[in-house]
Amino acid sequence: MIQRYLSGLGMICCLLLVGCSQNSANEFTVAQSVQAAPAKATTSAETMFVASGPLIVEHQVDVAALREGVVATILAEPGTQVKQGQLLATFDDRQLSADLEAARAKTHSFEADLKNWQAETKVLESDYERAKKLWDAQIIAKEQLDHARYKFESDQWDVQRAEHLLVNARQTEKSLELELEKTRITVPFDGVVARRYIREGQNVMKGDRLFWVTAEAPLRVRFTLPERFVGHVKRGTQLTLTTPELSEEKRTVRIIEVSPVVDPSSATIEVMAELVGNSGQLRPGMSANILVTNQQ
Repeated sequence: MIQRYLSGLGMICCLLLVGCSQNSANEFTVAQSVQAAPAKATTSAETMFVASGPLIVEHQVDVAALREGVVATILAEPGTQVKQGQLLATFDDRQLSADLEAARAKTHSFEADLKNWQAETKVLESDYERAKKLWDAQIIAKEQLDHARYKFESDQWDVQRAEHLLVNARQTEKSLELELEKTRITVPFDGVVARRYIREGQNVMKGDRLFWVTAEAPLRVRFTLPERFVGHVKRGTQLTLTTPELSEEKRTVRIIEVSPVVDPSSATIEVMAELVGNSGQLRPGMSANILVTNQQ
């Protein structure tokens, strides 16, 4: 009886020892796993925004007719590289040229008349001075002195009239020269002819479009950003530019202009950036994407 009691008590003690050892092992495992858990790194939030807009150039214009006329010659076609002042087309200028020659002839005539009156005035002035001396010496009558003075003064008025006629003639000549210059259509800046709107023999009116000329560089892009970028984009900031047509090519643009105000209707700011380096295969009018990063 006593042996059975002792045997049962020994089994209970063994079970208690096994349970304690298992609990200790579990606690060691939990502690070990807690120590092995790495701490998470804290990073600043980064806002990415992709803006888009067309590539543009500052100089891009439709060359318009400054006067009515008939197109005589066309000297440039689309795709032609042109320089400032280069001739693009001419109008029929035969009538204007004839009118200008007539005006120049009239100007020369008035110049000759003026010189003649001026020479005659000097003669009459000498006669008047002589008459005054003779009058002072009481050699001639008062009527002769007055006659010499009247002729001299009258001739002075003729000189003034000739001077006015000459001024008007020169102004007419200058006006015709300007009209003749308008018959010569020239390039306003270096670039390329993008489009031609006229043909030879066509009668155009003042203000009609003749050519579309565009510069090729520097390339720029105008885009808008949400107002949260205020203070984060400034002049001189460099951004990355890509285009759908050349998706594998990344270029750098530099901000050259930031609007000082926020558009209240769209809560955006307007930004202008310019391409850094040569244009490569990029052309005005191509779509561009601008990657903007805002560190907060």
